[in-house]
Amino acid sequence: MYRKFLYVLSLIIVLSLAGMIRAADPDVLIRNPDIGMPVIDGVMDDPWSYATEQEVATTIVGSAPSGPADCSGTWRALWDYDYIYAWVEVNDEALQADSGRDTSWQDDSVEFYVDGDNSKLDAVDENDHQYTFAWNNGELEQPRANHHGEPSIVGIEYAVVTTGSGYLFELRIPWMSIMGKPPVAGQLIGIEVFINDDDDGGGEDSQIAWFGTEERGWQTPSIWATGLLVAGNKAGAPDPPDGAIHSDIWATLRWTAGPTAVSHDVYIGDDRDAVDNATHDSDEFRGNQTSNFIVVGFPGYPYPEGLVPGTTYHWRIDEIDAEGTVYKGVVWRFSIPPKTAYAPDPADGAEFVGPDVTLTWTPGFGSKLHHVYLGDNRADVEAAAPTTYKGPSGLATSDAGTLEREKIYYWRVDEFDGMETHTGDIWSFTTPGAVGHAQPANNATGVPMTPTLSWTPADHATSHQLYFGTDKDTVQNATTASPEYVGNKALGSESHAPGKLDWHASYYWRVDAVYAANTVKGLVWSFTTADFISVDDFESYTDDDAAGEAIWQTWVDGFGMADNGAQVGYLLPPYCEQAAVHSGNQAMPLLYENVDGVTNSEAMVSLAATRDWTAEGVGQLSLWFRGGSANAADPMYVTIANSSGAPAIVVNDDPEAARARAWTEWVIPLQAFADQGINLGNVDKLVIGLGSKAGPAVGGSGKMIVDDIRLYRTEPQR
Repeated sequence: MYRKFLYVLSLIIVLSLAGMIRAADPDVLIRNPDIGMPVIDGVMDDPWSYATEQEVATTIVGSAPSGPADCSGTWRALWDYDYIYAWVEVNDEALQADSGRDTSWQDDSVEFYVDGDNSKLDAVDENDHQYTFAWNNGELEQPRANHHGEPSIVGIEYAVVTTGSGYLFELRIPWMSIMGKPPVAGQLIGIEVFINDDDDGGGEDSQIAWFGTEERGWQTPSIWATGLLVAGNKAGAPDPPDGAIHSDIWATLRWTAGPTAVSHDVYIGDDRDAVDNATHDSDEFRGNQTSNFIVVGFPGYPYPEGLVPGTTYHWRIDEIDAEGTVYKGVVWRFSIPPKTAYAPDPADGAEFVGPDVTLTWTPGFGSKLHHVYLGDNRADVEAAAPTTYKGPSGLATSDAGTLEREKIYYWRVDEFDGMETHTGDIWSFTTPGAVGHAQPANNATGVPMTPTLSWTPADHATSHQLYFGTDKDTVQNATTASPEYVGNKALGSESHAPGKLDWHASYYWRVDAVYAANTVKGLVWSFTTADFISVDDFESYTDDDAAGEAIWQTWVDGFGMADNGAQVGYLLPPYCEQAAVHSGNQAMPLLYENVDGVTNSEAMVSLAATRDWTAEGVGQLSLWFRGGSANAADPMYVTIANSSGAPAIVVNDDPEAARARAWTEWVIPLQAFADQGINLGNVDKLVIGLGSKAGPAVGGSGKMIVDDIRLYRTEPQR
């Protein structure tokens, strides 16, 4: 009877909590259309039909407009993972622009506000931005960015068009300039739109707002509206947020329903791939429901025994509309903290930590007391030797004392939760002067299969001993008698070429510092080889053209060629693109100019090392590119050739490829070249071009950015 009463009471509590309405309901849904994004040209193209029109009509400064023709407007917004897009259409029968950029709010203009993290503060922080776009300044000046100045406007694109009834703005702002990272579907942002009106010159007559009712809105994010970034018809705004740490063993999972959803298929599990691939026949399927929440970790619900500390749970919501169409959701995740300490600072493997460091960590789930161990001998710390015990701590912090230079230290934190002690992991770090600067970097991925290992020596070591293998523990415990021992490396020889390694495999290595009196065991570093062969990642080029290292000295363009309008690299250093890159630090700029009788622009590289396009069973050529809306839509093509015989050409299926504003992957089956007679075992030249070789060309000019040219076994799954 008592147990039954507890169960009923628990059920009542859970349902009460689940029924609570979330406070941050959005004021506007901002959609990511399924058909691509608008071209920023002042023309309303198809994607804008996915955005709901919002009216701007509330007077907050000055006198109210005399009517809609005096000052009124509408706006709408879209988003993708690179930009937020806005379309603002203004009715204004008397246009003025006489105040200058710094006071453009005194003229006819639009103010667009974004709070990247929807913090709703009463004062602006680093994610709060005000952008002012003035009528008739599109060709003269950049927009004005209040609160954070010029860094906020990096990468902004916009178009200003004067219409028969006023003017309009179409714009896009990079998320990197707003909040320094891409958004996620379901994210909430702060947003607001003002329109300023100057009827007769000399200053602002009125200001109207979409959402707010107070003049102070320009500097008060707390009264901006809340926008929800919605991915098409999919569910959004997961709660707990995607990637959250949830410090309890039960939870109410909530989401914002897609706009057409009448019910929801719910999938939950602890294996991401299983959840992503789950169907109604899978264990991860938890049922179809009409409510937008589900309880987990309580009797009568999924995981009735409670959620397990140290476990990451994945969940997916598929939205089903009235016609039965299923919109598969993205996979979200949340984690229950482990009972052991985690997130150490210094981080595990940190290098050159100062001698007066304070150790900190995140406490384990339910921990009450922390036992800290620290020493320069791993075995002693593992054994909790008395000499390493730093004492108990009620806080997640410990003073390490004054540490010695040129040392490797090991530490661990055991967590006591009132019932049991949970032994922590062994973490490590080095102090200045120790062996370091591993290349490939520790935990690096995508490493070429023929890497060169290198490191910087310990300050006072006489030589170094190198270990290399495929098992972490084996490398950690290896001695000079072990197969993993590579040998002793004299000072000045801090490198090693292990030869060709396996495709997409993990490797571990260790460098011990040898001194006159002893040898100090080094950290174990790791890296994973690539699941591709790199043709060119553009990272090796420099601005030293005297040494032959400039990109245009390897990739031959149209310089001095009457029938080739290409220019590789910029005219002045840095020659490579170093801002808009797909990965790494550099990409290749490819400028094309198919005018005055020139019909093709192309860049050619003569291959040296990567000539065998059959090695490792590769079958796909992949390259990433991006263009721009101002580019001429000349077709894009790739050509490869042997040292003799006719080249083979493959044309991009998208005739508008040159105008792609986002990074776009082009994957070409190598069989398409082989079918044209190319010997894939000995490829001599690779060409990337735009123009009539690919078919009818419109002619014109533009700039492409190319990055990460690779060979894969199968088509990459993104």
